Amino acid sequence: MSIKSGKIPERYRLFLYATPLLLLIFLFSYLPLYGWIYAFFNVRPGFSLFQSEFVGLKWFKSLVSNPTQTAEVVRVMKNTMAMSVLGIVTSIFPVIFAIFLTEIRSSRFKKWVQVLTTLPNFISWVLVFAIAFMLLSVDSGIINKLMIELGFQDKGVNYLASDQHIWLKMTLWSLWKGLGWSAILYIAAITSIDQELYDAAKVDGAGRFRLMWHITVPGVMPTYFVLLLLSIANFINNGLEQYYVFQNPINKNSIEVLDLYVYNIGLLGANFSFATAISMLKSLVSIALLFFANRLSKIVRGESII
Repeated sequence: MSIKSGKIPERYRLFLYATPLLLLIFLFSYLPLYGWIYAFFNVRPGFSLFQSEFVGLKWFKSLVSNPTQTAEVVRVMKNTMAMSVLGIVTSIFPVIFAIFLTEIRSSRFKKWVQVLTTLPNFISWVLVFAIAFMLLSVDSGIINKLMIELGFQDKGVNYLASDQHIWLKMTLWSLWKGLGWSAILYIAAITSIDQELYDAAKVDGAGRFRLMWHITVPGVMPTYFVLLLLSIANFINNGLEQYYVFQNPINKNSIEVLDLYVYNIGLLGANFSFATAISMLKSLVSIALLFFANRLSKIVRGESII
């Protein structure tokens, strides 16, 4: 095809199809980077940027020169990395769930299980906290009432306010919310496996578990490995919605991740400049981790992810 004939070449046509998406990415991902300039000023609420004092690298230097700020950032990074590691460790559960789900014989039961496990992904973390409050509330929580009735407790326990095992609790809530949704990609990978491999293995006398272990698992591993590398690149981006709704004065020291810390000191503490400086460093670390994951993929799989 040629432009002279009045038809656009396919490679340009595909680019035009992607233009709206690229425009949205530019508007919401790259244009806001203009706000990074706040990190070089002493921005005060109620004053414009140009009325603020230019301080250069002051906020970046305070991360290492101010012991209090350094200790706070170390604490937050510890929480962030711990929850990210737990998230990576538990990322194998959607794979296991997808494999066993595809082994269910009843299509009706399989659909119900998939729907019920996917629905939590579409509810907000506010509703998740409402469910947690209904289950774990001190006075009216189902769990507290059950534990008292069974004699395991003498009185109600405030599970939501406790900071014990908070990293594990947040990981379990996140796993429950995203299990079904995360399994969709693995189910798609399983359905794309050549059926002739299963037929040949059955002829050789392989049972269901051998089929799963020797055919299904190797077939889904490339997809899992790519998503694992992307999660490594996204290591310090935990988000803040989950931790924001579950935080309270008792568990704040253990639940405050980097994104939530930026929100607390930026919007609640009105220290916009310092919050911007931390966000910039977080973005640079994420880029470095992305290139590390890409290099790791090149070494292990012989293919890059970007």
